[in-house]
Amino acid sequence: MKTIKTNCEFASELVCIIPYAYWLHKQGELKKVITSKGMKSFYYFCNDVEERFEYRTFDINTNGLNDVPNNWIHHNAEAVFNLVYSDLTEKQQFMVNGVLDYTQWTPPPYKKHYDSKQFDDLKPYVVINNNYNIEFGNDITESRRYFDLQTLSAMFYYFHENNYNVIYKRPDNTEFTPDQNEIATLQGGHRFSELTDQGTMSDYGLCDYYDNVFNLNQMGYDNYNKFQMQCFANAEGFITTNGGGGILTCYFDKKVLFYVPHGKELRKGYLTNDNSYVNKLSKNNVQVVHDYEKTNNYTELINKVKEMF
Repeated sequence: MKTIKTNCEFASELVCIIPYAYWLHKQGELKKVITSKGMKSFYYFCNDVEERFEYRTFDINTNGLNDVPNNWIHHNAEAVFNLVYSDLTEKQQFMVNGVLDYTQWTPPPYKKHYDSKQFDDLKPYVVINNNYNIEFGNDITESRRYFDLQTLSAMFYYFHENNYNVIYKRPDNTEFTPDQNEIATLQGGHRFSELTDQGTMSDYGLCDYYDNVFNLNQMGYDNYNKFQMQCFANAEGFITTNGGGGILTCYFDKKVLFYVPHGKELRKGYLTNDNSYVNKLSKNNVQVVHDYEKTNNYTELINKVKEMF
């Protein structure tokens, strides 16, 4: 029997830790999970979950990733080719981007477990998953992995005209156990707001302009993670930036539109390989808009939204 102990970043926990824990559970070999505060809902299948950690860390030597089969979220080149990534050919790198060792890896069926009728009055609805954080220790002005107000407004209006509701999710980093980047964002007092014709406005304020848009943070819940998974299990699909929140949307057998302006996910094949973990988390339908020029031009994204929904 095995005890898993982890306080790695959210994305790595979703991809490297939880599917391993569920695989152990299916083998009858999972004893206990020690994880970050608020994560118990992700381990519903384990009878002994201790929410111990108040902070997450990127330090692989202490965060538990070295104790599981996949200790790196972006690939497992050693398992696939028995070579380190830098020794692979360009073709091999393409083949391994986003691909892990799946011999001890089974994602839990969150859609089935968290199916709920509490969102029936909002159907059909789409979840837009946004974020606004300091990234890789850079200044907040260098944050690029988000939907700006103009883009959000265009999507909100499109869904209004096409009889969809929207549930908007953009955490303020107080809902869960934060990592270093989220802590730096909080400590810096950074808030998502832009200058508009109506004055300075936040994304939360923009939601109030649309009758069909509901801010997840204002919907009322006792348990944030349980509530969002119940919400996700009943959505028509997702529009998301890359990162942990985007990875979570891939667990629910829905169509998912990723907008990727930077990060390892820009590597060719990462999100589109059939064997990439994002396509193995559930029977989802992942589509991707890459911003290779890093210009935050959302035109292709809006066109893709109209194509998919």
